[in-house]
Amino acid sequence: MENGNSRRVFLQKCLILCSGASGIGMMVSGCAGTKKAVVAKKPSPEKQGNPCEDLSGVDPVDIEKRKALGYVTLSPIPDKQCDSCKLWIPQKEGKDCGGCLLFAGPVLPEGHCTYWAPKV
Repeated sequence: MENGNSRRVFLQKCLILCSGASGIGMMVSGCAGTKKAVVAKKPSPEKQGNPCEDLSGVDPVDIEKRKALGYVTLSPIPDKQCDSCKLWIPQKEGKDCGGCLLFAGPVLPEGHCTYWAPKV
């Protein structure tokens, strides 16, 4: 019976050591190369026009994604506006801008992109 207990104790210690080592490894790797969070800035005085066109707090990668998807603030096709797209995220109460499931940043209800899809 002694042999069974010592094996069990040995396995428990190994498990504790391995989980501790992997936890330390995750903490160290989590610190290295972290991407800085983009903090939304207050719009500058010259950008206080339409809040749905203010991209000052949007990551440059997302701005490029918006461009690549052909997002425009006014749809050239009246029946294909962002607010009638299945990817539309409705604006929150008291807000003018909605959003899109494909990219970050404010989206105008009357906007449009090449990935417009009708709501089902």
